[in-house]
Amino acid sequence: MTEIGPGRAPDHLVRDVRARLAIAIACLAIIALAVTMVVLVNDSGEPSGSPQAPGPTVTQTGPTVTVTATPKPSQTTSTPAHRTFRYQPLWPFTSEEAAAAWQQAYRSGGTQPWHLDPAQTALSFTTGFLDFEEIDLVVAKSVRADEAYVSVGYRAEGNRPSVAAVVHLARLGQGDDAPWEVVGTRDSSLTLTQPRYGAAARSPLTVGGRITGVDEAIRVDVRQASTGARLGTVGGVPAGGQAQPWSTQVTFQGATDPVLVVVAATGGHYQGVEAFAVTAIRTVD
Repeated sequence: MTEIGPGRAPDHLVRDVRARLAIAIACLAIIALAVTMVVLVNDSGEPSGSPQAPGPTVTQTGPTVTVTATPKPSQTTSTPAHRTFRYQPLWPFTSEEAAAAWQQAYRSGGTQPWHLDPAQTALSFTTGFLDFEEIDLVVAKSVRADEAYVSVGYRAEGNRPSVAAVVHLARLGQGDDAPWEVVGTRDSSLTLTQPRYGAAARSPLTVGGRITGVDEAIRVDVRQASTGARLGTVGGVPAGGQAQPWSTQVTFQGATDPVLVVVAATGGHYQGVEAFAVTAIRTVD
């Protein structure tokens, strides 16, 4: 029989403690290895829980190994937004269907690429449709998304370019090749506030606004885009002063378009037309 001295554990207890310690160390090692594997698996640049992209495809052909990368699928898909036209179509098209017809012709090798340029469209409207041939300069242009403001004007002899009007345009139709459409003007020294923009109107039509100038004589035309004809005209309306009101009445006939263009213009100091403003009215039966 072996005596156990003070402070000394029995041998079987020592062996038991050592065994338990070894088991604990082994468990800790297994846990550490598992954590490392989780970190390595999740460290792929993808949010945890999201489907992973397919890995490379490996094809072995004899002694040579060819690796073909499989492209990662797109995370998002984009759908082209539908463009909504919020204005009255003044010129050159009378409807979205007419604009779409031009698009189809243009894609098939048609002409008239100026429809894709807001500045050229504004000048064509001024010199071609309105017959203001002296207003032949683009003084400034601002384009933001589907809207544009183009300042058109003239250069009097010895002077800097003068702005006659700021033409407002918007894209009409769908797609990147939707044409630009004149929808009105942003008025300053000559304003056209009556009739209200987009109002339903019939003949005779009361037209008016305000003007800043000296010895002005305002001319008013009612026109339509499909024919370019003047449906009604009144001229020589006297006006002047600082933001003074002006008004007249014009009779028109022969309208076939759903939207008509009302034009007010004045000049006579340097050239025939020095300022103009336009608005839109809807025809009624």
